[in-house]
Amino acid sequence: MKNKIITLLLFLCVSAAVCFPAEDQPAVIPVDAKLEYNHGIDCYKLGQYEEAVSSFRTAIRLYPDYIDAYYNLGSLLEYLKQYDEALAIFEQIIARNEKEYEALYKAAKLSAQLGDRTNAAKYIAMIPKTSEYSAKSANILSQYNITPAAGTGEGNTPSNINQSSGCYPNITSPTGITSDKFGNLYVSSFTDNAIIKIQPDGKKMLFFKSPNLKGPISIASDETGNIYVANYNANNILKLSHSGACTILTTEVSKPYGVHVNGNMLFVACQGTNSVLRIKLK
Repeated sequence: MKNKIITLLLFLCVSAAVCFPAEDQPAVIPVDAKLEYNHGIDCYKLGQYEEAVSSFRTAIRLYPDYIDAYYNLGSLLEYLKQYDEALAIFEQIIARNEKEYEALYKAAKLSAQLGDRTNAAKYIAMIPKTSEYSAKSANILSQYNITPAAGTGEGNTPSNINQSSGCYPNITSPTGITSDKFGNLYVSSFTDNAIIKIQPDGKKMLFFKSPNLKGPISIASDETGNIYVANYNANNILKLSHSGACTILTTEVSKPYGVHVNGNMLFVACQGTNSVLRIKLK
């Protein structure tokens, strides 16, 4: 159960949130991030909204996968009518987990309020009919006279990558690139120690950044959406789930330079040992 601001009422729980990613083990949220998160809640209850916003932002900076902090920040920015910033926050949640259907609904609503009907239709198309937010999204379509977008996949996720020649600018030291079945691109930034996600519409956002990421070079994805990172300066291979949950796949590599997935096999080019390692994936 997420501990977050309830829309419109903006009711905040007092206890700290614990986010469980799509992995067997719960995420370990740093203590300083939890303290900032709780401080944000306290500030909101006192009506100190700007300080609450600052605390939630700090909690996210300290722990970039703090989903509940994103939800609280996005809801508070929406309440303050800072719709552009609120939309960007909910898009950060979607970048980490495209099955966060409430975030998709909020992104659709905010996009419609900002006059971007195409974006609103895209997010609505990503919500499966079985979700409680599907009916709510139908109200957005009706209220803003939006034509539903066609899509594919479990959540009707649009999967078309732009077919024209062009460029995605302002990516620091890009070293590796891969894509998933939904049409999202993932780019490793060596000097920023980050993985950037580029959606089919060209929007860029931070997908993963962690102290565990040290000199990412090559990246590859499998059929289920997991991403494998040649973590050059840490001498290991990281596995990132579609939601951004991270595990160390193996440390038996020396200066991993390239990764390639074929079926259930991962191949790693190891510059330090002049060899190619093969790993059977589960």
